[in-house]
Amino acid sequence: MPGLSWHCDLNEYQMERNSPHNKSELLFGIRPIIEAIEAGKEIDKILVQKEQSSPLMNELLQAAFHHKVPVQRVPVEKLNRITKKNHQGAICFMSSIVYASLDNVISDCFQSGTVPMILVLDRITDVRNFGAIARTAECMGVHAIVIPAKGAAQINSDAVKTSAGALNHIPVCREESLIKTIKYLKESGLSVIACTEKAQKTIAQAAYNDPVAIVVGSEEDGISDEIIKKADEIVRIPMTGKIGSLNVSVAAGMILYEAVRQRGG
Repeated sequence: MPGLSWHCDLNEYQMERNSPHNKSELLFGIRPIIEAIEAGKEIDKILVQKEQSSPLMNELLQAAFHHKVPVQRVPVEKLNRITKKNHQGAICFMSSIVYASLDNVISDCFQSGTVPMILVLDRITDVRNFGAIARTAECMGVHAIVIPAKGAAQINSDAVKTSAGALNHIPVCREESLIKTIKYLKESGLSVIACTEKAQKTIAQAAYNDPVAIVVGSEEDGISDEIIKKADEIVRIPMTGKIGSLNVSVAAGMILYEAVRQRGG
């Protein structure tokens, strides 16, 4: 297969200088990506060319699956727009943070006598919204942010910058299934409160003093129905204006403020 004879050591991989992404975040070429995965590097996602198949590509896909790295199949045109270099049908976006273990976060909270407050983001895809939410969450004392492995904003330098550096301090946990994560949080003793305009109860009518996980949803369609069904409570932000929705980062800030207010912060 053309291009498979090209070799590159992990420490010598090429970066696309003209890419809109920070050059330290973009890695291309099948072998360098495999080596990054096997080395335990934090990877945001991998884009691979649709319908491309080879032993080396299969090795990459198997490594990604084994290490739970999100992979997305895309047309070659998309890869070519990202870089003009010899990508061999694979481009990798390195994460700007180190992901945390949710299990460890919860355990640490209980062991230290801290009442955990976790923020779950259901498919927040805008990098600046994510950064703004992370900044507010860190200021409000949230113990961890949970995001899905797929369908979430890329945590790159723009996200870190928008968060005013908060992403360097607040743990971010990437989970394969938010439904399973919600179940785990409930089994761990946390109540799950979903913030959605579909609720009758307002954010001030819920209790946040006990261990709690707060869920906010995507910019387009809010929290998924599956997660709403799993929540212990659903609440809304009271509004009297003509516009029926808030920016998700603003909504997250409002419900987090109410939680901190009740906790005596």
